[in-house]
Amino acid sequence: MSLKDKLDLQRLPRHIAIIMDGNGRWAKERGQDRLFGHHEGVESVRNITEACAELGIGYLTLYAFSTENWDRPVYEVNGIMELLVNTIRNEVATLSKNNIRLHVIGDMNMLPGQCKTEMEEAMALTSQNTGLNLVMALSYSARWEIVNAARNIAQDVKDGKLTPEAVTPEMWEQYLCTAKIPDPELMIRTSGECRISNFLLYQLAYAELYFTDTRWPDFRKEHLYEAILNYQTRERRFGKTSDQIQQNEEIIS
Repeated sequence: MSLKDKLDLQRLPRHIAIIMDGNGRWAKERGQDRLFGHHEGVESVRNITEACAELGIGYLTLYAFSTENWDRPVYEVNGIMELLVNTIRNEVATLSKNNIRLHVIGDMNMLPGQCKTEMEEAMALTSQNTGLNLVMALSYSARWEIVNAARNIAQDVKDGKLTPEAVTPEMWEQYLCTAKIPDPELMIRTSGECRISNFLLYQLAYAELYFTDTRWPDFRKEHLYEAILNYQTRERRFGKTSDQIQQNEEIIS
């Protein structure tokens, strides 16, 4: 029986978020420039996106470029931006063919003009698709997102559009980049690092975290299935006890 066949299709995470780590290290281990690793990582994006679409996963969020990544060497940043432009330009037809809708979260105003234009056009061209929602986190940081939400809430309170008493968790979420996106249930990080690196800090509150030593350019469908199988062995209690969860399951069944 293959790993895919072992999956319980009734207990799949609705939203999977991935920190795609290890491109540079993968390239250096092969005596190549770091940009070579980023280029090879694109194939992993294709492979995992296809796998999620096949399984019927609702949302896949990929941490493609953080606000901290702007501090990397200029040649690497420029190379990544060029790669993003070329990849989106080449893949948008495939996204539409496979009924995949593209979203971008992050400070898009920091992106180079051509990159921002390509992203906006791709989002517009796929906006009517109803299958997998592919969310690219670009020039994104969770701390930026939280501060931005607080600033916008404060402005709406100042303008009389909102009262302080109206600020609830549900209201707060409407000011985040992910306002219309459910919270991730499974977060995967590749390449052996065991931290979440300023990624979806608010949204990952109850996500199951999965860390693997596999570098992102080597991450394929079988690795994704392993992560989901691991997820399916876990009991998601959301602050409740195991007995309460068991009782709720018995009532539902």
